[in-house]
Amino acid sequence: MLKKTFFAILMVAFVFFSCGAGGSASGENTDPEITLEDSGATDADTSYAFGIVLGSDLKQFEIQFDYEAMIQGIREAVEGTESRLSVEEAIELVQTAYMATISRQAEESRKKNDQFLAENSKKDGVVITASGLQFEVVTQGQGKKPSATDVVTVHYEGTLIDGTVFDSSYTRGESAEFPLDQVIPGWSEGIQLMNVGSTYRLYIPSSLAYGEQGAGSMIPPNSTLIFQVELLSIK
Repeated sequence: MLKKTFFAILMVAFVFFSCGAGGSASGENTDPEITLEDSGATDADTSYAFGIVLGSDLKQFEIQFDYEAMIQGIREAVEGTESRLSVEEAIELVQTAYMATISRQAEESRKKNDQFLAENSKKDGVVITASGLQFEVVTQGQGKKPSATDVVTVHYEGTLIDGTVFDSSYTRGESAEFPLDQVIPGWSEGIQLMNVGSTYRLYIPSSLAYGEQGAGSMIPPNSTLIFQVELLSIK
């Protein structure tokens, strides 16, 4: 999520710089085809909207912003007046803040997820494998177990430790097929423990999932993934 935010901020900055460079000397809109009157918005409405959009993204940086300094930077960039930082220097500072936030949030996530796994391992019925994978049997089937190169048909739901659902075949209303040699290690290991007809709950440490990188906007860095998996068949 934060990575998308970072590029969104740079895009907003690019828009500001482009407006500043492409407008008239007075800063007025020189495009006759698009006007505030056409949209029914006022200058204040548009300015406020930019603030809301930018602020929503910046909130994730968890920084105590100096709003007067920020407004000054925006004004100087848009109006093309002299600034105490070049665009390149400003981008470098933003990148530094971005990387610091990523690092801090990743460490906080690691601690929180490690604590969850430590507490979860003490629950009755939870088994821990040599790799660190944790699982519990919900329903024990009697069918065959798949091998590491098999393609399996499953129903599943994946959540984070806070209960956020990031993927679910149940929600889509159809089962899914996966080659076990092309999925995350924790998933492959966990499914191979199951007999067809079984339903297991897998607690996959980040080291057996997406690690420090996370995945997309739904899975943060260092996330433990919890899967409820029903093994339907082996192809």
